[in-house]
Amino acid sequence: MIRPSRTAATALLAGIAFLFAAALGLAAPRATAQNLFEPVITVDGNAITRYELDQRAKLLSLLRAPANPERLAREQLIEERLKMNAARSAGVTIDDATIREGMENFASQGDVTADQLIEQLDAAGVSEQSFRDFVRAGITWREMVRARFSSRVSVSEEDLDRAQSAVSGRAGVRVLLSEIIIPMQEGQENRIQALAQTLSEITSPKAFSANARQYSASPSRDDGGQLDWLSLNKLPQQLRPVVLGLAPGEVTDPIPIQGALALFQMRAIEEVDAPSPDYAAIEYAIYHLDGGRSPESLERAAEIEANTDTCDDLYGVVGNTSPEVLQRTSKAPSEIPRDVALELARLDPGEISTNLTGGDGRTLMVLMLCGRTEEIQEDPDGAAEDLARRIGNQRLEAFAQSWLEQLRAEARIIEK
Repeated sequence: MIRPSRTAATALLAGIAFLFAAALGLAAPRATAQNLFEPVITVDGNAITRYELDQRAKLLSLLRAPANPERLAREQLIEERLKMNAARSAGVTIDDATIREGMENFASQGDVTADQLIEQLDAAGVSEQSFRDFVRAGITWREMVRARFSSRVSVSEEDLDRAQSAVSGRAGVRVLLSEIIIPMQEGQENRIQALAQTLSEITSPKAFSANARQYSASPSRDDGGQLDWLSLNKLPQQLRPVVLGLAPGEVTDPIPIQGALALFQMRAIEEVDAPSPDYAAIEYAIYHLDGGRSPESLERAAEIEANTDTCDDLYGVVGNTSPEVLQRTSKAPSEIPRDVALELARLDPGEISTNLTGGDGRTLMVLMLCGRTEEIQEDPDGAAEDLARRIGNQRLEAFAQSWLEQLRAEARIIEK
């Protein structure tokens, strides 16, 4: 099973936020400043200071990390010490020009330059050196993994054909999944993250269903989290390779969605005679009802569902209202928020879902699928090479994660 590493997933988080105020306390007592550099963790004799933990936690807060920033900072810095120790043992170093390029690439994800990002981080109390160390560790590990495992990774024609057929829609592939959706609760992030990680290790469909009934907030909990057959091409594009990497019984790592963590277990996968197309755009409407999942809101949503067959019907039901209350849009699948995309995957045109909420649970999102626009199938030059590279990178990531777990098991880690 191929699973993306937690550190890599964090580094790829979209939507960097910089409206974050942090005061460093310039008049702090000298003893406090000294304590900042006190070692609080050692990894094979290499210290991690309180200052480094504070810097990384601030950085993760700015990146809107899906887990508790302080806890994730500890995990990341321990892993980075393991990675950098392995690099030193192998004599691998990264020059300044490569690190600078990595900083520019990272900053570009927020549509800013590296210098602009450094200035914004500095305003929030994160030093340029802390950002540089974060990027250097990622680049160093990537080079180490490639040097160590590239010769062991191969993509056969059979692998490529199967992936091309599944992802492009030239062969029909559908999956039978179960889900657990665990809402994030303020002050309970550590507990929920730990719970989700434990659930991701389940291999029994029966055990997964029992936990879905206990922990899931999705209406599917009443069915043990079991979903009906879904066409692979209706799933969010970023989720397809994750699902394809599952064997029956296996579970994804926790997947962050708006206000929750999602886990999916593969129950079955099969090819069908009628292929499902890729889609260039998906049109949908969302009507926001005040009251969250209150009985009154759910009753009103049921009335709307009973009196509408198309998105056009919504205008007659809701009357004159502001654009913020009734939103109708058409977006490319990659632009749709993941939680909305997952719900749309289950719907046919004219069907409604009331599984989502917004505004920290204060509004009920009545989601209707208006329609899907099929994508014109093309086979651009280099598409096969790009797909083969993606498959190879997934396999490298699996080797990398296994190696990191081995390094951790062999290391002497002392936490205060």
